[in-house]
Amino acid sequence: QVQLVESGGGLVQPGGSLRLSCAASGENFNNYALAWFRQAPGKGREFVAAISWRSEHTLYEDFAKGRFTISRDKNTVNLQMYSLKPEDTAVYYCAAKIEDFYGLRHTINYDYWGQGTQVTVSS
Repeated sequence: QVQLVESGGGLVQPGGSLRLSCAASGENFNNYALAWFRQAPGKGREFVAAISWRSEHTLYEDFAKGRFTISRDKNTVNLQMYSLKPEDTAVYYCAAKIEDFYGLRHTINYDYWGQGTQVTVSS
């Protein structure tokens, strides 16, 4: 049974850092792109970043560029977040998409989802 489990969320002060991790299990994910999305209260689920199965390609939404780094080690995908802002507060989800590396910004194109981990940025 395919499972994606996020960890690493929590409460952090503005300007702080967090490292999220997502462990995928149940099959070999080396033919999948892995990604992070987030959903803030009252908003839809939005794209954060994605990485190809060989880690040769990455894609970032504008708000994440220069502050967030996505990385991958086999079936684990990480999101290192620096200089966090209150507007980064959201539930962060990891997701897996069967290769090809197109349509990565849209939730409907993903095959599997984790349950999410809460990130709260507040003083």
